[in-house]
Amino acid sequence: MRKALLMGAACLLSMATMAQVPLTNKEGSQYQFTVLKSQDAFTVQNQGQTGTCWSFSGLSFFESEMMRNGKGKNLNLSEMFVVRKMYPLKAANYVRMHGKANFGEGGGFPDDLLCLRNYGLVPQEAYDGNRQKTYNHAEMTSLLEGMVKTLGEAKTVNPAWQKAVDGVLDAYLGATPEKFTYNGKSYTPQSFAKELGLNADDYVIVSSFNHHPFYSQFVLEVPDNWNWEKVYNVPLNEFTAIAEQAVLNGYTLAWAADVSEKGFSFKDGLAIVPEKDWADYSDKERQELFTTPAKEKVITQENRQLAFDNFETQDDHGMHITGLAKDQQDNKFFIVKNSWGTGNYCGGYFYASMPYFAYKTTCFMVNKKAIPKEIAKKMGI
Repeated sequence: MRKALLMGAACLLSMATMAQVPLTNKEGSQYQFTVLKSQDAFTVQNQGQTGTCWSFSGLSFFESEMMRNGKGKNLNLSEMFVVRKMYPLKAANYVRMHGKANFGEGGGFPDDLLCLRNYGLVPQEAYDGNRQKTYNHAEMTSLLEGMVKTLGEAKTVNPAWQKAVDGVLDAYLGATPEKFTYNGKSYTPQSFAKELGLNADDYVIVSSFNHHPFYSQFVLEVPDNWNWEKVYNVPLNEFTAIAEQAVLNGYTLAWAADVSEKGFSFKDGLAIVPEKDWADYSDKERQELFTTPAKEKVITQENRQLAFDNFETQDDHGMHITGLAKDQQDNKFFIVKNSWGTGNYCGGYFYASMPYFAYKTTCFMVNKKAIPKEIAKKMGI
């Protein structure tokens, strides 16, 4: 997941408003949403000109987990702490693989769990990653990619190269704190995460593809899964059921999906899968798709799989599902918190239809307790 976009307009609607009244996705739209369930989430953030959506969405998910447990209601976790901790690991993996691996800004929810498990977490005020007006890692990543590419192609390497990588990261992001003070108390990153009640073992990543056996674990074949972490595989009907029931029962989801579809429009506050191919609509009809509820494509295990196999569905972007709504035709939509700032009508949120979720999701992270017991048993959880 590496989608990056800088958004900066003022917020027009707060999440509290979204939880209380029926809403629409944009000014002038005929969509009328009724919120069925909405969970607490911290303020919408902006990943700026970086491909670190996986950290923003994963930590937003952890923030909601803390709120659900009655801790850290106004706590903003540091996304750049996780980014800084992952870069040396990605670099080492790339070099050991002689350059035959992925390296860059992209990552996934396994990275968030790996950081939580091995390094802990810190609040934003303890480590902001040298943020200026916004985050922009273009120069840093260009330097890092040049370094590891040379090392990956070398016949022999000096182990001191890792100090050079750390030097670049410290120059641009800053060294991560070994200790810090928060609310008058001293912590290490690991003791801080423990006090927040966050345990990496409480979370699993779930997917649904039929090129691997269901109710097994497999390595999700996307480039940004650089450390080859496994996900749980379930049939599509159970995949969507887990997500819907989790939200209805008070949980949220860290969501990885393809956002390159014509039916995805953050500025229009909507993600849908039109019934016909995009080329079969007139320009006027295309505009109306984001203002008038219409039939969507029926999503099956087969057409979902085909889209993944032919690269129409890729691991574009990480987001945070915080609620569930329905339109006036009783079609269900997830309420999604993005990390592109607050520059749309929904104040940085948008509505993703159930067909879009079923079709374009690569995986999601969820608390194991949120999975229905009969499905969890089949998964071996």
